[in-house]
Amino acid sequence: DDGLAILKKLKGDTLTSDVPVILVTAKGSEYDKVLGLDMGADDYIVKPFGMMELIARVKALLRRSRKEKSVREYTMGDLVMQVDKHTVKVQGEEVLLTFKEFELLKYMLENPGIVLSRDQILEHIWGYEFAGETRTVDVHIRTLRKKLGPCQDMIETIRGVGYRMGG
Repeated sequence: DDGLAILKKLKGDTLTSDVPVILVTAKGSEYDKVLGLDMGADDYIVKPFGMMELIARVKALLRRSRKEKSVREYTMGDLVMQVDKHTVKVQGEEVLLTFKEFELLKYMLENPGIVLSRDQILEHIWGYEFAGETRTVDVHIRTLRKKLGPCQDMIETIRGVGYRMGG
């Protein structure tokens, strides 16, 4: 199996789905990085790399994973997220989300009423020093809103700052 297949197995198993994963690979294209991160990797590092960088990334990942909240279900109006089952329902109907969309919605539900900047969202969802654009957040928010349908207005845009869940 290649790294992505192993990652898919880890994230798909309830016993290992919370295990932090750093993909270490020779594949350095933007497409490969985005694919790996969207499939659930917490970080992505391209060979060759320095050992100090790897250690710093592992430490940062462990800091973030320790801060995870233990809440397993979030409810806001007609929106229900069951973290352990990795499901989201709107008005009782299941909504299929990518891993990153799920993590983004979870982060926003963990911080109701709090304005989250694009940089905060990038750091929390995409991880340590994500080299992408803050537009990545905007694109994911837009697709997330579409998928949430009648609950899309729960994600409020705060112009020039970021986003707030359930203002």
